[in-house]
Amino acid sequence: MAAKLKLKRMGAKKKPIYRLVVIDESRPTTSVALDTVGRYEPRHNPPIIDFNADKIKAWLAKGAQPTDKVRYLLGKMQILSPLNFEGKVKRKSKKEAAAAAEAAGAKPVPATATAPAAEAKAA
Repeated sequence: MAAKLKLKRMGAKKKPIYRLVVIDESRPTTSVALDTVGRYEPRHNPPIIDFNADKIKAWLAKGAQPTDKVRYLLGKMQILSPLNFEGKVKRKSKKEAAAAAEAAGAKPVPATATAPAAEAKAA
């Protein structure tokens, strides 16, 4: 059984509160957790990050893998070494990608493009 450290969303609509849980990797995030090891409340200023370091270290020693967001939060709490984003390429937004493709002379593909066979039948 492979375990993952994930954030499980709780709270009301547009007011998220997350629990840091350990879940079997093959199960969805909404399933029953093996263990709850902390909470994260991003809406507070500053955000509340309340993790049980002993439990997290025990699960990491057993082979549990954190997701990217959890890995970042664990780095902020100094449970793991902080992530270094230097040299990483930032993902472009859809508008930036379309503008770059247009500047390069490429014809943008519409999102509702149909198959060539369907277009031939219609004509």
